[in-house]
Amino acid sequence: MMTVLEAIKERTSYRGGYKNTPVPREDLVKIMDAGLLAPSGCNTQTTSLIAVDDTEVLNKLREVIEPEFIISAPSLICVLTQAIPAYKDKCFNVQDYSAAIENMLIAIVGLGYQSCWVEGQITDEHEIGKKMAKILGVPDDYELICFLPVGIADQPIKHAGRKPFEERAWFNGFRV
Repeated sequence: MMTVLEAIKERTSYRGGYKNTPVPREDLVKIMDAGLLAPSGCNTQTTSLIAVDDTEVLNKLREVIEPEFIISAPSLICVLTQAIPAYKDKCFNVQDYSAAIENMLIAIVGLGYQSCWVEGQITDEHEIGKKMAKILGVPDDYELICFLPVGIADQPIKHAGRKPFEERAWFNGFRV
């Protein structure tokens, strides 16, 4: 298993196909547990998760999911959120689920799998997230905001270019 810093460095948004190798449920539990251990504004714990590894349920979800690059993933983790006021009527659910997703993405890579944070395509005007939530029996007071395909990559991993550290991080003040 990789160290945390190695997993962070190796994490990328994988948009290729997946091998037809099931992800053991014990690994899905580890990944989801990593997500649930993320910080939560005022400990409101607004993030919930559903792992899908049943072929029948996956096939129902695949009928509504776009883009197609994730269709071959043997597992999905669906991220649910609730808008619960936490502090002075402020809700931190976006920060909560973002932290949970990043923890899971790091855990996924650390366990030897690949994934991609899929959100924009399911929260736009096509309302794919609502269709997925209906298939999964999600109550109306939760929003299915994102899903993570999970599996072993069947294509080479490509890392996006990053700006140099010095262009984005400084000490003791902003630098140009």
